[in-house]
Amino acid sequence: MEQEALGPLNPIRYQMKKHIVTTVDKYGYARLHEDIHYYSVPHIYIGKKVQLSYTATDVEIRYNYDIIAHHTRDRHNYRYTTVTEHLCPKHRAVMEWSPERFVEQVAAIHEDVEHYIRRVLEKTRYQDQANKMCSGILNFARKAGPERLAAACRLADSYGKYSFREIQDILQNKSEAIDLPEEPADMPEHENIRGKEYYK
Repeated sequence: MEQEALGPLNPIRYQMKKHIVTTVDKYGYARLHEDIHYYSVPHIYIGKKVQLSYTATDVEIRYNYDIIAHHTRDRHNYRYTTVTEHLCPKHRAVMEWSPERFVEQVAAIHEDVEHYIRRVLEKTRYQDQANKMCSGILNFARKAGPERLAAACRLADSYGKYSFREIQDILQNKSEAIDLPEEPADMPEHENIRGKEYYK
C-alpha cells in the first residue's frame, strides 16, 4: 500500500559528524586532534576558540556558528592543510619563498649577490634553512644598500663562507671595504729556480 508513496533514497550517503572545540594557534591553524592534522582558518581568528565539525571526508570550522573555513579531511599526521588566502601577509610571504624567486630578485640587485645566493642554495642542506638565510641576506640590500651587500658577498665568497651570519658580521664590522688580494701570478720558468721535483 505504501510502495507508491515511497521516494528515492538520498544519493548522498549519511556520514557521522563529530564536533570538537579548539583554539586557533598563532600561525592561524586549528588542530584536529584525532588525526594530529592542522587546518588553516582566516588569520583574524588567531587566538579564538573555534568548533571543528568533521566527517570521514570533510572538515568545517565554525566561529559563533558561522562557517569560516571548509577543508577536505586529510589523515596524515603532523601535516598542514592551507588555503593561502587565510594567511596573514607575513606568513603568506614565507609560503611563497622558492629558490627561483630568490635568484630572480637578487639578479636585479647585483651579479655578485646572485652568485652568492646560488651558492647558499647549493650548499645548505635543508630548504627551509636556505630560504630563511636567503630572505635575511636580501633584506640587507634595503638596510645596507646594494653596493655594500655586493661587496660583502664578494668577500664572503672569497672565504668560502656561505651563510646569513657571515654577511651580517661583514656588514656590521664594515669589512666589505677591504680590498681582496689579487690572484698570485704564475711563477716564470728559469733555470735557477728549482721546482718541487728537485726535492724528491
